[in-house]
Amino acid sequence: MTELTRLKGPMATPASGRDPQSMVILLHGYGSNGADLMGLVPYWRASLPDTVFMAPNAPEVCPGAPGGYQWWSLADLGRESRAAGVRRAAPLVHGFIDMHRAAYDLPNSKVALVGFSQGTMMALHVGPRRSEVLAGIVGYSGMLADAEELQTEVRTKPPLLLVHGDADPMVPFAAMGQAEAEFKAMGFEISTHAAQGLGHSIDEAGLRLGGDFLARQLHRVS
Repeated sequence: MTELTRLKGPMATPASGRDPQSMVILLHGYGSNGADLMGLVPYWRASLPDTVFMAPNAPEVCPGAPGGYQWWSLADLGRESRAAGVRRAAPLVHGFIDMHRAAYDLPNSKVALVGFSQGTMMALHVGPRRSEVLAGIVGYSGMLADAEELQTEVRTKPPLLLVHGDADPMVPFAAMGQAEAEFKAMGFEISTHAAQGLGHSIDEAGLRLGGDFLARQLHRVS
């Protein structure tokens, strides 16, 4: 099991001091790390007092980014390379979810994924392939990495929120609309938000929407 459970990173225990009733797993972007995405937690802890937040570092050290990691290399930006990369890293994310979900005795319905950029690609790949539906997925500034295979591999349909800046120079803004069309065609419940003038980042509106979405989904009665 070492290969499936080797992802590690920072975490924040529930603000309430009680045992976790839900879990949010934060998947960082290319060249970043779990500590960076933990910066989102202070914005959401008040509305999710019984939630444990975890942010694993991606499995590969990122060249040219001191202290940074990658889910897969971006040396080749082609579609096939992207699909192969997300597939290779997916078992590690599944293993991380299962290990910590079991440790806290939480059902999949009390686990949410939040991704940024390459982390969003991971979340949108892993979430629909879980055998039991997750509480939801929030994806910032990302894209659907393997649209061609999703239709035949989808197992569950967690609610989705996608947020993307319309001035993003790194991941095309059009990727959000493309992902929305794919997921809608498969019957997913999906909401999107276009952040006017925003680049490859998360603004206050995106933080608020993400927090509201997570609170709504994680507070639902299973």
